[in-house]
Amino acid sequence: MLSHTPRRRMQMADVDEMVLRAQRFINSTYSNGATLGISKLEENGRTGWPTMYALTRALQYEMGLIALSDNFGPTTLATLQSQYPSLNATTVPSWIFGCILQSALYCKGYDGGGIDGIYNARVQESVIRLKQDMGLAYAYPGGSLEPKVVKALLNMDAYVTVNNGSSQIRSVQQWLNGRYVNRRDYFVIPCDGHHSRDVAKSMLLAIQYELGMADGTANGVFGPGTQAGLRSHPVSLGAAGTWAEIFTAAMLLNKRPVSFGAFTSEVQAAVREFQSFVKLPVTGTGDFQTWASLLVSHGDQSRKGEACDGVTKITPDRAVALKAAGYKYIGRYLYNPSSTDLPEKAIQPGELATIKQYGLRCFPIYQTWGRDATNFSYASGCVDASNAIEWARIHGFKAASTIYFAVDYDAMDAEVTSYILPYFRGVHGTVSELSGYRVGIYGPRNVCQRVSDAGYAVTSFVSDMSSGFSGNLGYPLPTNWAYDQIVTTTIGSGSGRIEIDNNIASGRDIGQGDFDPPRPNTDDLDVDLDKGRYQEALLRDVQTYLTSIGVPETGGEGWTLDGDWVTWNVISTTNAFERIMEGDWLFTNLARALKLRKALIQAPVLWELRKLNPTDPIIDDLVRSGLRDDSSTGYGQIFAWVAIEARNYCIEQGIINGTPLNLSNDRRAVWDRLQDPHYNIPTAAYVTIYNAHQVGLARPSLTTSMTDIQLILERYNGDKTVSNKDKIEQYGRELTGLYNVLENYNRLSRGA
Repeated sequence: MLSHTPRRRMQMADVDEMVLRAQRFINSTYSNGATLGISKLEENGRTGWPTMYALTRALQYEMGLIALSDNFGPTTLATLQSQYPSLNATTVPSWIFGCILQSALYCKGYDGGGIDGIYNARVQESVIRLKQDMGLAYAYPGGSLEPKVVKALLNMDAYVTVNNGSSQIRSVQQWLNGRYVNRRDYFVIPCDGHHSRDVAKSMLLAIQYELGMADGTANGVFGPGTQAGLRSHPVSLGAAGTWAEIFTAAMLLNKRPVSFGAFTSEVQAAVREFQSFVKLPVTGTGDFQTWASLLVSHGDQSRKGEACDGVTKITPDRAVALKAAGYKYIGRYLYNPSSTDLPEKAIQPGELATIKQYGLRCFPIYQTWGRDATNFSYASGCVDASNAIEWARIHGFKAASTIYFAVDYDAMDAEVTSYILPYFRGVHGTVSELSGYRVGIYGPRNVCQRVSDAGYAVTSFVSDMSSGFSGNLGYPLPTNWAYDQIVTTTIGSGSGRIEIDNNIASGRDIGQGDFDPPRPNTDDLDVDLDKGRYQEALLRDVQTYLTSIGVPETGGEGWTLDGDWVTWNVISTTNAFERIMEGDWLFTNLARALKLRKALIQAPVLWELRKLNPTDPIIDDLVRSGLRDDSSTGYGQIFAWVAIEARNYCIEQGIINGTPLNLSNDRRAVWDRLQDPHYNIPTAAYVTIYNAHQVGLARPSLTTSMTDIQLILERYNGDKTVSNKDKIEQYGRELTGLYNVLENYNRLSRGA
C-alpha cells in the first residue's frame, strides 16, 4: 500500500509523482479550462494553492455550478450537502468526480488509491485516517467523505503537527472539530499544533455554543452576549467538564504550561502567572477578565490603564484630566509627515514642559506612514531612524529613551520576513550606532515578537485594539510588552476633554519625565537629491568636470597609492555616479546625523569608485585567500586598519556608539564588512571626521571652510610627506572640485 504522511507532503520541496499526476489530470480533463474558468496548472509535482483552487473549481463544475471560484464558499458547500451528503463507493457520481477526490487526498498527503476514479478500499482507509487526524472519528465514523470534510480537504491546512507544532494544541484542535463540526457555522480547523485566526474564532464559537446560542446567532465574535455569558461562567480549582476544558484550551493556545482538561492546581499556578504577566488582578481563577485576555487581543476593554497615546496636544487642562483619570505615561509622536492632517499629532512647542510640570511621563513614537508593506525596507529603516533621532533630540528626549517605530497595519507573516525585519535591521543599526536611544516597536503581536526575537527592539507597544488583525489573532502577548493598547476612549470635559487610546502598562518602560532643553530645528541640513529635477544635470556636470581634469567617461590612467602608473577601466563615470545615487538616502542620513555636508562623504566615494583599477580586485582576492592581511576595498577603497582607527576615534569622541575594535583580532572581520556599501559608506564618513583630527582641524560641520575641506579631502589619500606632497595636494584639489559640483546640487535640493 502507498503511504504518504501529511507532514511529508506539506514540507517536501521535491517532485511528488502522485501530485504531478493530479496536476496532469486537471490539465488533460479540462483542456478548455480557460474557457470554463479553470486555469492550466504548472506541472511541478508540488502541492500549493493553485492546485487546490483548480480542484475546487473542477468540483464546482462537476456539480453544475456556473460561477466557478477559488473559494469553497457557502454555495459550494450547500450544493455538495444537497447533492452528495455522503460520498463513498456507491455515491460518487462519476469517475471524474472520484479523480478529483483522489487528487485532493494525494495533495493532502494521503493515499488516493490511484487517480482512476475508483473509491476503493485504499481510499476508504485514507479517509478514515484523515478524519482521525481531524478529530472527526466519532462525529463522522466510517470511510465516507462528508461535505465539510471535502471542504477541509481542498485547502492547505495540515492535520498533523508541522513546523514544531504542539501536540497539546493539536489535541485541542481535534477536540474542537469533533465536538462542534455538526454545528452549522463551524468548519474543520487545522490540527497542526499551531494557534491561528481560525482556531481563535473556533474557540469563541465553542463558548457561544456552550452558552446555548443558536446557529446564526453564534458568530465567533466577542460581543456583548458572549461577554455576559462568560461573566457567569468563572472556573476555578477543582472545576471539570466542558468549561474547564475550554479554559485550559485557551491557556494552551496562549502558550501557558497546563494540561488540557480539569482546572488543577497546576492550572491555578499557571493562571496566577498569566494574570501577573498581563497585569490583571492575581486571583488564580478563570474570571471574566482572564477569559477575555485569553480569548481576544484587547481583553476586557473596560480595564483602566496607566498609559495612553494620542494625536492631541497635552495642555495644562488636559494634563490635569489625564492625571485625575489615573494616567502616568503619555505616548506622543515625534513627527507628523502631514502639514494638514491631525495638526496636533506631533509634539507641540512647550508640550513636554507641561507633561513634566504635572508629574506625567512621555514615551516617543515615530511614524510616517507605515500602513503598507511597501513602506518598509532596510533603507527606509535607516532613514526613519535617522529622522527619529533628529526629532527626539530637537524635542529634548534624553539618551536611553525608547523610541517606538510603528507598523500600523496588519502585516502578514511573510511580509514580516521580507519587509518588516529588514526595516528594523536598518532602524536598530542606525539608532545603535548614531545615538544613545533604544528601539521599541509598535504593531500587532506577531510583528512585535518577531522583531524583538531578532534583537531589533527592546520593548513592544502592542496594537491589541485591532483584535481582527491576523498578527493579533492566535498570537500571545509579546514577552517584552511595555504598553498594551486596548481601546479608544475620551476623558475629561470642557477644555480638559481629550480622546486617547487607553493602554495597559507593564512597567518595562516608564517613558521620560525630564527633558533636555529643546533644540532648534536646523533647516540647513542636507536632504535627498531632488532627482527628478537635478540628477541628469548633476551627472552631466560631474562628467564635464572629471573630463576637464583628465578622467573621461571611461578609461583613464594615473598613479596608484603605491606609486605605480596604471591604466584603469573598471567602471565608468556614469556607473560610479549611479551607485552614489542609489545610496543617496544613506549619504543624506549620515550627513544629517553627523551635521556635516553630504558632498564631503560623496566626493571621495564617487572618486574612488570611478578610479578603481584592475589591480584592486586582484589585491582583494589576495586578502580573501589569506595571502595578504589588508587592502583598500569597497566603495570608498578603505583599508581595514584605517576603518578601525577611524571608528575607534569616533567611538572615543562619543560621535558614534560601539565597542572599540582591535587591529589584531578584528582586522579581517572589518575588511569583510567593508565589502557591504551599507558599512563602507558610513565608514567613509567616519574616516572623513578622523582625517580632520589627523590634520589638526576641528570636526567637520555645516560651515567648514573650503580651505579646511580641501585639507580634509587631501588626507583621504594618505599622510602627506615630502616625497608625495605634490600628488596628495593634487588629489585634494581635484577632489575639492568634485565636492563643489556635488554641493551645488545638494544646495539646490535643500532650497538654499
